[in-house]
Amino acid sequence: MGWYTSFLVVVASLAVGVIFSPETFGSLTNGENSAKISIFLKLAHLLSFATAWGAALWATFIGGIIMFKNLPRHQFGNLQSKLFPAYFTLVGSCCAISLSAFGYLHPWKSSSTVEKYQIGFLLSAFAFNLTNLFVFTPMTIDMMKQRHKVERENNIGDEVGWSKNREKAKTIPKLAAMNKKFGMIHGLSSLANIFSFGSLAMHSWYLAGKLNL
Repeated sequence: MGWYTSFLVVVASLAVGVIFSPETFGSLTNGENSAKISIFLKLAHLLSFATAWGAALWATFIGGIIMFKNLPRHQFGNLQSKLFPAYFTLVGSCCAISLSAFGYLHPWKSSSTVEKYQIGFLLSAFAFNLTNLFVFTPMTIDMMKQRHKVERENNIGDEVGWSKNREKAKTIPKLAAMNKKFGMIHGLSSLANIFSFGSLAMHSWYLAGKLNL
């Protein structure tokens, strides 16, 4: 996961720079060149935001639920352990690009209160995804692997859904404790993901107000 860290640190540093010191990267002056830069940044912002929004919508409310209801539980967990790092990296990177582009077009010193709120929403979405990628996801995967080991020893995990796990947990204190810890960590991860989605939703409302259809 080393390159994830390096890439996100670079993008995050760029985002902070363009928000609070856009003159460092060149200013938007009048002229054909500045107009092209503005269009490019708007496109980068829009495509990155749309990618983050679509990925978050699918993973949170559609893809994950369908997989959980149709895949054997251990298979589902192993698949999610591969998908989640890529998912949070994608959404976090897109949020950082959107934040950088929006911050360049709306420098903090001269932006309105509404625009500053949008910078805050994009920054929040980025931060929540970063927290999930580097804190909650590794903890969740580690706890999942430990629990899978205990479940395999008790011949469960190949079923769809939670029924056998809950039945066994009533007679196996170790499994019950693991379920509780996993639920807490996974709950925090889900909460951070929902907060990120909510921040993106608030920015989508702002963008909708800017459209002329």
